[in-house]
Amino acid sequence: MVIKVSTTVLRTVPLFAGFSDEQLAMLAQAVTRRSAPRGAMLMGEGDATDSLYIVISGRLKVMMGDADGKEVILALLGPGEIVGEMGLIDDSPRSATVISIEPSELLAISKREFHKCLAENFDMVMGVMKGLVRRLREADRKIGSLALLDVYGRVARLLIDMAENVNGQRIVTKRLPKQDIAKMIGASREMVSRVMKDLQIGGYIEPRGSTIVLRDKILLPE
Repeated sequence: MVIKVSTTVLRTVPLFAGFSDEQLAMLAQAVTRRSAPRGAMLMGEGDATDSLYIVISGRLKVMMGDADGKEVILALLGPGEIVGEMGLIDDSPRSATVISIEPSELLAISKREFHKCLAENFDMVMGVMKGLVRRLREADRKIGSLALLDVYGRVARLLIDMAENVNGQRIVTKRLPKQDIAKMIGASREMVSRVMKDLQIGGYIEPRGSTIVLRDKILLPE
């Protein structure tokens, strides 16, 4: 389902923080709002790139797979985050598959309108550049973790990166299945289950329903 977007919604998107009321009004004519049920494929690896998406609510997973069905999860995206912009910049096909893991609300911007916005708004250019740099740093960090940390370290690093500060505690608030952890750190589900159990026994983490509380001693040296 495609729905037109109000300037009130656009104003909540960090990427458009520098836009004037007039610019937001013009953008609202070009941006569409889409609903995606859980499990919907928004883009497939190798597809032609025609638009980018901004997450308003829900969560998406960005993944790659091979012919044997082996999958690697590159990222989990939530509200305010962008996906699909790289192909709009270098005119390359989609580099990964994106699937909604929760019912999600999204904003879609076509390639033509994206280029127009970049040409007319320097703040948006900087916003896109900062997002790309952040992803590059995250990719470098992930590569370093895979090369330098054992499975225990990689699980701990992932939990730390995904945790939020809630009333002074570091908590992973979003449901994180062990199978997804395994696909994100390059390990088997069985190994992840063993590591999570050991971290719990050692007092490094405390599962509470669908959340995970991190204890201070799980923190890794920078």
